Amino acid sequence: MTATHTRPAHPARQEWATGLTVFAAVMLFLAGLLTLFRGIMAIAKDDVFVTTPHYVFQFDLTGWGWIHLALGVLAVVVSAGLFTSAVWARVIGVALAGLVIIANFLSLPYYPMWSVVVIAISGFIIWALCVAGRGGNLYGAAGERQPR
Repeated sequence: MTATHTRPAHPARQEWATGLTVFAAVMLFLAGLLTLFRGIMAIAKDDVFVTTPHYVFQFDLTGWGWIHLALGVLAVVVSAGLFTSAVWARVIGVALAGLVIIANFLSLPYYPMWSVVVIAISGFIIWALCVAGRGGNLYGAAGERQPR
């Protein structure tokens, strides 16, 4: 009979992963709020945005505002899931941050500085969620709390 022994995670590495997950959750919450506000601005008063007549990707700003509003609400909900270290939240968080990057790239000429800031924040979110790996919570493989 052989016994399998699991080596406990290194405390410093585990704290680093937990910190990155919390960082990603906070940044996803902020990116979600920024995207949500941008959607509200585009729906309520779309003359805030710059109009570019010869841009390759031309969209109706009100419709574009609804897309940003939906992405913002989803990002805020997923960020709450990241605080619980849910695996589904990590996967959806990476996908959602990617969609936010694409949406902000496509609307870059309408509000350029805001788009660049949200693209950068979303890049950090993807990095933090991918680097933290599976040890992004305070619990071991069997669910027992690890000593600090």
